[in-house]
Amino acid sequence: MTIVNTHQSEAWNGYEGTHWADHHDRYDATNSGFNHHLLQFASEDDRVLDVGCGSGQVTRLAARRARHATGLDLSAPMLSRARALASEEGIGNVDFQQGDAQVHPLPAGTYDLAVSRFGIMFFADPVAAFANIGRALRPGGRVAFLGMRDLADHDLRLVFETLAEHLPPPPPSPDGTSPTSLSDPAHVHEVFTAAGFTQVEATPVEAEQVLGTDAQDAAAFLAAWGPVRYLLGRATPAAAARATAALAPALAPYERDGAVRLRGAARLITAVRP
Repeated sequence: MTIVNTHQSEAWNGYEGTHWADHHDRYDATNSGFNHHLLQFASEDDRVLDVGCGSGQVTRLAARRARHATGLDLSAPMLSRARALASEEGIGNVDFQQGDAQVHPLPAGTYDLAVSRFGIMFFADPVAAFANIGRALRPGGRVAFLGMRDLADHDLRLVFETLAEHLPPPPPSPDGTSPTSLSDPAHVHEVFTAAGFTQVEATPVEAEQVLGTDAQDAAAFLAAWGPVRYLLGRATPAAAARATAALAPALAPYERDGAVRLRGAARLITAVRP
């Protein structure tokens, strides 16, 4: 297996990937409100490629709608969970592959649709990655990808501002990527056009994100989430304790109907392989 996104591979085969695999239901609760934006494009005759599939919820849902679905991800722990869940649910028209989508030898012209729920923002060379995915699509094949919008558009912004009062600023990303690398529509159009796609659109979408049953539960979950855990680890013990204690009060305003519900914001990126 060839890997060029080495920093991402280390993260997703280390603590980050294990935490997502062990708490797949929590992460799916956070992100599943966006699923319909992707699944609306899948039809019964399609072969679907799910890029950055993680623990495979979107892959499994696509397989229920389409002829076949393949999930591709860097993370061995998450792929193991994805295979187990597909087996438990009795889904046979699905497979999962470990690989770096930027260079993975995807079979040319095989897929009708490529989807991704927040798995496409961390490519070291996004043009190369999307060109590689494009080669795997048949002529006329489509992509439907979700990427994060700027943090200012999310309710979670206020929570991170609370943390920032107690923690040192994060260092630059080791690989130059960020969760919001595809938040600018002009940049999206530039990247996907350079990768060979046409009819590129980047539409703003929103969804409710459920982080926990109450503020304390959501705070404990967020404190163990990789990016927050990393920031806490860079602080002094006293500062980390203050930041952790501030999480629940910051999340309390979002408690309603038996859960902590925040507004999440994304770009739905659609394009066609000519």
